Amino acid sequence: MLPFERPGKILCVGLNYRGHAEEQGRPLPEHPILFAKWPTALVGPGDAILLPPPEVTRAVDAEAELGVVISARVKGVSVEHALEAVRGYVCANDVSARDVQRADRQFTRAKSFDTFCPVGELVPAADVPDPQALRLRGLVNGEVRQDSTTADMVFGVAELIAFASAATTLEPGDLLLTGTPAGVGEFRDPPLYLAAGDAVTVEIDGVGTLTNPVRA
Repeated sequence: MLPFERPGKILCVGLNYRGHAEEQGRPLPEHPILFAKWPTALVGPGDAILLPPPEVTRAVDAEAELGVVISARVKGVSVEHALEAVRGYVCANDVSARDVQRADRQFTRAKSFDTFCPVGELVPAADVPDPQALRLRGLVNGEVRQDSTTADMVFGVAELIAFASAATTLEPGDLLLTGTPAGVGEFRDPPLYLAAGDAVTVEIDGVGTLTNPVRA
């Protein structure tokens, strides 16, 4: 069950942690890389991440992320005022079918399978005084895979909101996923993908914990 109303749109950011760019051997982006994730991918705490059949994908990966829920209709907001449009923050998991992503050469289908966007309980913005000072961890079956802080973001939350709103009107309830740190399964040697029976957890200091089982 979703912990808050379904957003009209989900905006995501690629390559937004320095460590994640480094593990891929890629330069830091000059501006935020935005892509979409369909709202039908959303599930709540404890809901299952459902693996598609193996003929569709064999490379499902987890990405621990800080999610931002928008509170007001904003267009062209400045960096200085961008955080005024934040309703609150959530733990989020940008689940991705890596082989589909490579085949499509873009992100949308690979990241929009049903159940590929687990989100946790909403924490009011007032309870998170600095979104750039949060420790973020991603675990699979209790094993820490990702361990970083939001200070490692290339573009902070305020910059992302300002950049996105320059092109697209953000509306109350919209969800912004702010990128993932280093340690994802795709770039391990050998790669570590999700399997039925796994449990995936996202932990963010001051925001909470989100855990979802993985099922075929």
